[in-house]
Amino acid sequence: MKWLEIIKLRAADTSEDLRRELLRSIADTGEGRDSVRITAYRHAALESDLSLHLRWESDRPDEQGSTLGLQLVQSLKELGLVDHSLWIEEE
Repeated sequence: MKWLEIIKLRAADTSEDLRRELLRSIADTGEGRDSVRITAYRHAALESDLSLHLRWESDRPDEQGSTLGLQLVQSLKELGLVDHSLWIEEE
């Protein structure tokens, strides 16, 4: 089963430091590196809005999110408002 974890961050800080902090948060989480593809996006108009997409393929997703996703959510909460959702690919 293919599924997607989306973590959206709306931060007060729009500086380059925010992007560095986001990348540091990803680097600090060691779990799941080989089984997940992580892509980061910046909103086209709002530099303070970032979105992380974690693409997984496994038997079944955890309804609360992956360990990696939950760790990222906790780290990013220090930077602003965070929304975390899971999506299952339709076949």
